[in-house]
Amino acid sequence: MSASGAWLVVGLGNPGPTYAATRHNIGATVIDSIAAQNSDKLSHHKRALADVCETRIAGIQTILAKPLSYMNESGGPVKALASFYKIAPDHIIVLHDELDIPLASIRVKLGGGDNGHNGLKSIRSSLETGDWYRIRLGIGRPPGQQDAADFVLRSFGSSEASEVSLLVSQSSEALTCLLTQGLDVAQNIYNS
Repeated sequence: MSASGAWLVVGLGNPGPTYAATRHNIGATVIDSIAAQNSDKLSHHKRALADVCETRIAGIQTILAKPLSYMNESGGPVKALASFYKIAPDHIIVLHDELDIPLASIRVKLGGGDNGHNGLKSIRSSLETGDWYRIRLGIGRPPGQQDAADFVLRSFGSSEASEVSLLVSQSSEALTCLLTQGLDVAQNIYNS
């Protein structure tokens, strides 16, 4: 259990404007959206390579974070933040892109494998456990023979804008549900 009672909520992505609107950055996009909804502003953390803000979601103390490292090095910033705020893995929620889920669908889980996702792999390695929550954000599969690595680094198409907007807003709702009602309720709502 977390020493502070707070939750660390991390949105994965790659740093800089080149990657900002890509599929791989949907987790970071959701963090930006949640901060804006709460009239909060993310700022650079003094001890971790991340932008963070401390806020409350449904009355629950929450640290929103976006690592400023590349995706495959996300573990270092997550571990530094968890250490700084004294947050145990069972109070960490990672929002990340998921190829194996249709666009705009969400799945919530605790633990599990990395499914080839280098950001998750890095976090598992740094925390020395996979026992943290994930909100898996569906970005769909690449069309035809397109390489998955190329696909995740592309922006969403204009025809997908309404689905992406829905994904971002529902991700915020899924996070609130997980924080306030727990894993079973969140899974019943979002995993069906």
